[in-house]
Amino acid sequence: MESGAPGQDLIDQAALSQWLDEEGIEVGAPVAIRRITSGHSNEVFELRRGGLRLALRRPPRSYNAASAHDMRREFRVLRALWEHAESVPVPEPIALCRDLEVLGVPFFLMEFVDGAVIRQHVIPGALEREPLAARQMSEAMVDTLVAIHDFDWQKAGLADLGRPEGFLERQARRWQAQLDRYRTRPLPVLDEVGEWLAREIPPAHEPTLIHWDYRLDNVVFAKELPVRVISVLDWEVATIGDPLIDLGWMLGCWRDPHENWRIHEAVLGQFPDHANFLSREAVAERYAEYSGRDIQHLPYFIVMGLFKLACLLEGFYTKFLKGQSDDATFGSQMESFVPELGERARRFMQ
Repeated sequence: MESGAPGQDLIDQAALSQWLDEEGIEVGAPVAIRRITSGHSNEVFELRRGGLRLALRRPPRSYNAASAHDMRREFRVLRALWEHAESVPVPEPIALCRDLEVLGVPFFLMEFVDGAVIRQHVIPGALEREPLAARQMSEAMVDTLVAIHDFDWQKAGLADLGRPEGFLERQARRWQAQLDRYRTRPLPVLDEVGEWLAREIPPAHEPTLIHWDYRLDNVVFAKELPVRVISVLDWEVATIGDPLIDLGWMLGCWRDPHENWRIHEAVLGQFPDHANFLSREAVAERYAEYSGRDIQHLPYFIVMGLFKLACLLEGFYTKFLKGQSDDATFGSQMESFVPELGERARRFMQ
């Protein structure tokens, strides 16, 4: 990594090179590092050494190893899926480093997946020239989610990954408690949503592996036709629970054609302006058909996802107010975006 490059302080290249040698990864070859993603979640760097091209994933500067930045947990889930789930594409996990003397935090290496991640207003490359690409991407996302929920997590050794009993009750309490810890201002709309979630808990579905951050920009598509998902990323908060949590989160982040929701650009990635993406209703219907699950209570899960997102973002706003934010612009936007998320959640309560 060049001197002065953004994120340079997150990688001790000499210590990393020594660890790579100890792991037998292209021993002695020069190391080239390039930062790929940064900001509000885990960091990803492209690592080149010898003939290898890998992705290095590590927590951000300020992290919580017990929750959203648990590298050991993510590596474990990736390994289970890589070894046991042919129908759920994930990057091959290569090596996990628990030694804090290397980078100061746990991190891991995985296969570098060269594909299309949809984070802009347009669909890239050959996909943009295919009139049905947006519809086919929508369908492929649903089908991959069904495959995730069909995965035999017990056979793959993930039985202790989560506690499915009482999962929904704990989620309602957890995010309300997190909001209360962050609270610096009145948020009556979120209080209303939180009370509704605690009061209206639906019957639970049979537990499955859940991703808990399954959305358009955490899925990698092949750059060339035919449209297909080649990898699902960001498994650090995966657990065992109600599968409709994933569908609700995905649809809360989804934007119907011609729907104007400005928070997409700042928080959720710029959902493409493309009329051929399936509608929220069509996505839900396809999931119900292919999974065989009852989606009668789907609005509850959409509200839960939006409430969780609002609580997380209120944390960023609190850090901004305390002068602890790495991105002051993002933090300041949350002053209005968090209540806006609450209003959006309330609409799904109707």
